[in-house]
Amino acid sequence: MLNFLAVLIDGLSYGALLYLLAIGLSITLGLMGFVNLAHTALAMIGGYLAVTFVSSWQWPFVWAVLGAVVITTVVGVILEQSVFRLVYRRSPLAQVLLTIGFMMIIGASVTYLWGSALQLITIPEALEGRTQWGPLSISRYRLLLLAISVTLLIVLSLGLDRTRFGTMVRAAVDNQRVAAALGIPINKVFMACFAIGTALAGLGGALGVQALGLDPAFAVKYLVLALLVVVVGGAGSVTGTFMASMALGVLDIATKYYLPDLGSFAMYAIMVVLLLVRPQGLRGLRKGDL
Repeated sequence: MLNFLAVLIDGLSYGALLYLLAIGLSITLGLMGFVNLAHTALAMIGGYLAVTFVSSWQWPFVWAVLGAVVITTVVGVILEQSVFRLVYRRSPLAQVLLTIGFMMIIGASVTYLWGSALQLITIPEALEGRTQWGPLSISRYRLLLLAISVTLLIVLSLGLDRTRFGTMVRAAVDNQRVAAALGIPINKVFMACFAIGTALAGLGGALGVQALGLDPAFAVKYLVLALLVVVVGGAGSVTGTFMASMALGVLDIATKYYLPDLGSFAMYAIMVVLLLVRPQGLRGLRKGDL
């Protein structure tokens, strides 16, 4: 029983990391219909910036993470305004090729600037070590990640369901022409959605350095997992992405603990079965519904 609880907690904390990396992609893909495969490359930028701010500039960890999020968001908005919006009405293949190209460019850039070595980050002493809950020992940093993920779930759900901005997003998703005729600034709404998605990518990258490691292969390595979470949860669904992240996190850790020879086979097998039964994912975005 004790081992099961430990696996469950480790799986949930890993799922929290997956949620931080995937929720921004779910927003841009589900709400905007834009296939942004450079999403994890933007997360990688956030990670490298956080490492630089902490290690080279001696910034406090919290300020380093915030700084990484802000700069990553600015980079994302510049790309969206200058390049990405040009392919919004193009085919998904054109979007895939363009964003993969930028993922490769960003990967080459970080290799040139930071080298190919694994990057490490120093976290505050208060987040180091483990908290003892009876017989259970839980990483404090992983608990923080889980708390941040739950907070984001609540904030994003309320923001998209109960605010004017959320209403405009739903209208733009349902019918862009009618929304534009009603005076909704579609381009600004999409820019705001992309900025939110990029900020979340930067946050996931900055917070993921300590738990996942960081090197120039980060973007390619975790793009597959982020896509897996979005596909299983349903693109555009905040709660669906959270449910998928937690389920896949627990499944992955449990498989590695109890059936290590299977590797990640179970995750992909469940994805195939789920998509055969529910092609839209657990809570796929439907017209008028977030």
